[in-house]
Amino acid sequence: MLFNISGFFVCATIIFFAGKRLSHYGDLLADLTGMGKAWIGLILMSAVTSLPELMVGISSSAILQSADLAVGDILGSCAFNLGILSLMDMFTPKDKPLFTSVSQSHILAAALGIILIGLAGLGIFLQKDILLTPYIGATSLSFAVMYFISVRTIYNYQRSSSSQTAEAHHLDNVLSLKQVVLRYAFFALIIVVTALALPYFAEHIAEATGLGKSFVGTLFLAISTSLPEIAVSLAAVRMGSTDMAVGNLMGSNIFNIFILFIDDIFYTKGHLLKDASDVNLISVLFVILMAATAIIGFIFPNKRKRSLMAMDTFIIFSLYVVNMILLYKLS
Repeated sequence: MLFNISGFFVCATIIFFAGKRLSHYGDLLADLTGMGKAWIGLILMSAVTSLPELMVGISSSAILQSADLAVGDILGSCAFNLGILSLMDMFTPKDKPLFTSVSQSHILAAALGIILIGLAGLGIFLQKDILLTPYIGATSLSFAVMYFISVRTIYNYQRSSSSQTAEAHHLDNVLSLKQVVLRYAFFALIIVVTALALPYFAEHIAEATGLGKSFVGTLFLAISTSLPEIAVSLAAVRMGSTDMAVGNLMGSNIFNIFILFIDDIFYTKGHLLKDASDVNLISVLFVILMAATAIIGFIFPNKRKRSLMAMDTFIIFSLYVVNMILLYKLS
């Protein structure tokens, strides 16, 4: 038991620090290639910080053949990503809550994320699905289709939005593009290798403690695979670049549901969403509630904080806690 717990936390620590460096070189890559920061936050940074979810999902599906670990990790990661908004708000000044310093353009990404998480819930809820192959259903394919529609929609919105302004950023950097790409790939490899070991430790912790795999996947795996998002978000708050961090979190949730489609390809034991426990629908419901609360916060942000968090981010945090309690009670 001690070995599994120690191994889990060692892997989580490695992912945290590697994710922080990976995000740093991803930011440099954006500057050297001339890509826009908003686009990088949504696509490149969200894909980068979701690498652990991707590798844990593939490992859970292909090696352990555990639908609950794979699905629980993705849904728990979506909930935790929204919970990070509350963590970020704790580090902002009282007269400038988090949602007052970000643009309303994140509403589109949050709404598209709700559609995707809703499709995931539908796939878990339905008793039957239209099978396209012996293991992949039409619902899983819809994740991939909706993901690319979402990316295209947000890209077109950012290009046409009059509020988007060109961002000039002068690099104080001596690294060449090749050096940045190599270091970026190096830390990505570290995350991939480390994330592959996480499901092994998580499964043994679930068996030793008697906790359900849905709960372990949603809590322990989701938090550890979201460590890169935490590193990026806290660093962004310190630098005053909250817009990019919020875009990264919203983009990560969109990419996470696309990962479910990839997981389904590697899961050959049956149908991934059908084999996952119905208790995962609780996470689907609470992610929708948290994302809807965030949208309200984007539109009508609180002007001041009476405590560590503004009312909108406090509600998001409370919903996350209730989600975990219900999963624990029902798993």
